Amino acid sequence: MKAVALAFVVMLAALPARAADTVTADDTARFLAGMMPSADSPLIPLTRDPAWQQHARFFDQAFAQLEQRQLSRIRTWAEANLAAPRPTMFYMFSGPDFIYADAFYSKATTYVLSALEPTGSVPDLTRLSRGGVGAALYNVERSLSSILSFSFFITKKMKVDLHAGEISGTLPILYVFLARSGKTIRSVAPVTIDENGIIGTEAGGKSAVRGARITFAGNDGVERTLYYFSTDLSNSGVKASGFLKFCETLAPGNSLIKSASYLMHAGNFTLVRDFILKNSATIVQDDSGIPLVYFNQRRWRFFPFGRYAGPIAEFPGRYQESYAELFRRAQPIDFGIGYRWRTHETNLLLAVQLPGDGFGTADAVAQDAPPPRSPPPRPRAPRPAESLFSPQPGGFFWFGR
Repeated sequence: MKAVALAFVVMLAALPARAADTVTADDTARFLAGMMPSADSPLIPLTRDPAWQQHARFFDQAFAQLEQRQLSRIRTWAEANLAAPRPTMFYMFSGPDFIYADAFYSKATTYVLSALEPTGSVPDLTRLSRGGVGAALYNVERSLSSILSFSFFITKKMKVDLHAGEISGTLPILYVFLARSGKTIRSVAPVTIDENGIIGTEAGGKSAVRGARITFAGNDGVERTLYYFSTDLSNSGVKASGFLKFCETLAPGNSLIKSASYLMHAGNFTLVRDFILKNSATIVQDDSGIPLVYFNQRRWRFFPFGRYAGPIAEFPGRYQESYAELFRRAQPIDFGIGYRWRTHETNLLLAVQLPGDGFGTADAVAQDAPPPRSPPPRPRAPRPAESLFSPQPGGFFWFGR
C-alpha cells in the first residue's frame, strides 16, 4: 500500500511538468503575435532568441499605431452607430481579417469569415529549427504587411505569403489577430461543411467546405466562436457546396464587406450577394460591396459616412452615380477603411434593414435590378495606381526590414 501511495504521489508531482510540455494554441498565438506566452510554456526558451525579440518590438509598434489610427476609432464609431447587434457576424471575402471584424462587431458571439485563401496549419513551434522559427516569424510579418498599413490584404501577395514556409495559410494570421485583440484561445479544430450545410469534423467528401473553428474569450469571459472557411463564393462555387446553407442556420446576423474587389457588382456573385441582403440586419460596407441598385429601397435605410471618391484605378468601371448622390449628405468619419484607406478619401455605408414581415426574405432584395450605370465624365482623374502602395504619413510599410 505504501508503494502504491508513493507511486501515486510521484504521478501527481509529474502532472504539472507534463502539462507544461504541451504547447497550447493560445501560447502559440501569443508567441506568433510577439507577446509573451504563459510562464510554464515550452515556448519560453524561444522568446530569448534575438529574432523573436525583434519580432515582438516590431509588432508592438505596428499594432500600437494601428490601434491609435484605426481600431480605437472604429470601436467608438460602432458603439455610437450599431445599437442592437445580432449574435452572428458574417464577413464574406474576408481572408483572415478577424481584427476588423472584432473592431466593428465586438459584441458578436459567432463570427463567420470566408474567402478563397487556404486554412493552413500551425505546427509545434518547438520542433522547428532555430533558423526555422526566425523564418516563420518573418513570413508572418510579410503576410500582415498590407493590412496593417492599408486595412486590407493584397490578394496577389496573399497567394504567395500564405503558401510559404512551414507556417502557412490563414490560421497563423487569425492567431495573431486574436492574441493582439486581447482574446484567449480555448480550442482550435478543423471542420467541414457537407452539401447539406451540416458542420462536422470528418474529412468530408470532394464537395466539402473545409475550415477551422476557434473558440475564444475576451476580457468579459464570454465564450465566442470564430469560423473561417476556405471556399469559392462565386455562383458555381456556392451552388456546389453547403456553405450558404450552413450560414442560414446562424442567420439573421450583421455583415461587414470591405475591400471585396467589387465582385458583387458583377453577375457571377449574385447568390452570395442576395444571401447577405436577405440575412443581414445591418451591413457595414465600403463601395466595393453591394451596389445601391440591388437594395430594396423600401426595406433599407442608409447612413453614409466619409467621402465617395470613386474606385481606385485598379477597378475601372465601378463608379456609382447613386453612391455619389447619397454621399453628398454623408457624416464625417475619422478613420480610413478599404481601398481608399486615407481618412479624407474613405467611404463607409451603414445599411439598416427595417424590421417587419419582409425581413429575411426576398423582399429585402431589389428584384430584377439593372446593372450599375456607367460612370459619367468626372472632373478629376483617378489617383495613380502606385498611390495605393505608398505609406500613410507617420505610418509604416513593410515588405522587408
